[in-house]
Amino acid sequence: MCTRLVDRVASLQWVWMLVAVVIFVAVAHNIAYAQGYPTKLEFGTPATEQDIAAIAIPADGTGLPAGSGDYTKGKAVYEAACAACHGADLMGVAGLPNMPAGAQLRLIGGRGTLASKNPVMTVESCWPYATTLFDYIRRAMPFASPGSLTADEIYAVSAYILAEAKIIDKSMLLDAKTLPLIEMPNRNGFIPDPRPEMFK
Repeated sequence: MCTRLVDRVASLQWVWMLVAVVIFVAVAHNIAYAQGYPTKLEFGTPATEQDIAAIAIPADGTGLPAGSGDYTKGKAVYEAACAACHGADLMGVAGLPNMPAGAQLRLIGGRGTLASKNPVMTVESCWPYATTLFDYIRRAMPFASPGSLTADEIYAVSAYILAEAKIIDKSMLLDAKTLPLIEMPNRNGFIPDPRPEMFK
């Protein structure tokens, strides 16, 4: 009998603690509401089409900036700004502290491996549009100072990466007109997703 009484008392203590928490949350919510705090927090504002156009380059190259670059200039930019992480051979540097390393930083190779048991995810094997390469470099690279490269440097390093992947010839000049015309190896490797957009 004593054990059952102890169990009941312990159960009642949990119930009272839960009731106290619910009351506390309700009172805190009402106090915050009475003081003018919003009941729903909406951070930021929705991006306009102009906002998106200023930062993102779509597959067709709309919004690509003026400028140009080639393999030779791109190699110099790559060696100065990219090789520390992606390696002199574009295969990634192993053992980097506090960030992805090794194969995760590989840029070339792996063509035709995405449907295999061991896919090699690279610009060459996965990315369907060359404009994505320009867009990503412009917004996110180099890792330590994203946004620091000029349009000419980004066109040039894109030319270097694409030529090393044997997607373009080393003599090709990349600019806003030629970049969108590049046929990436995995251009047709994606299928449309028919699911509705849930978070518009």
